[in-house]
Amino acid sequence: MTRVKICGIRDKNHALAAVEAGADFIGLVFAPSQRQVTPAEAFEIASVVKKSSDTTEVVGAFVNTPAAEVNKIADFCALDRVQLSGNESWEYCYDINKPIIKAIRVSRQSSDDICAELALGAKMLSTRMFVGLLDSQVKDKYGGTGMTFDWRLAQQIAERFPVIIAGGLAPDNVAQAIEIVAPWGVDVSSGVEVGGIKNVAKIRAFIEAVRKVDENRR
Repeated sequence: MTRVKICGIRDKNHALAAVEAGADFIGLVFAPSQRQVTPAEAFEIASVVKKSSDTTEVVGAFVNTPAAEVNKIADFCALDRVQLSGNESWEYCYDINKPIIKAIRVSRQSSDDICAELALGAKMLSTRMFVGLLDSQVKDKYGGTGMTFDWRLAQQIAERFPVIIAGGLAPDNVAQAIEIVAPWGVDVSSGVEVGGIKNVAKIRAFIEAVRKVDENRR
């Protein structure tokens, strides 16, 4: 089954809508952006998610934040995982207490280069839960760009490592992405928004598209 992460949630209503639609992960952004939430807001959202579901996990996305601060916020909000979307090193990752989702920007690297990077991370974090997230490389951006990358490259990586693909996914193209890549998971933010605001119908359509293609692939 392809895991689904709905990222950039900013309020309890959209969090609950994503949970009810079958999201595996709710993503909360702590980095400066139009989707940023405060720790207090994140605590409220995470509490609602955990009361409504025993299976949906809450992920906090950070960008180049001191590890001690990440750990403090993760504990306060009871996050299940931490997503590192900046330029954090593998040595930095070792100081994070929660399971990690590590973003890797895809531009012109070869699949071998990215596999080598993930292999290094897997070696250094051998005793930790770790998943890679492949996202589009856009100058001065750390996610939520709405830009796709070459999914054929991701296919070769997904054969060797559990990876989440992100960047430009939407209800109308996520099935194609899954058919090409067969990833561990998919991540969407702007693709389920209207005017910069999460849209319940689009969230449902995105998850339905994922489940349908999963069913057809069995």
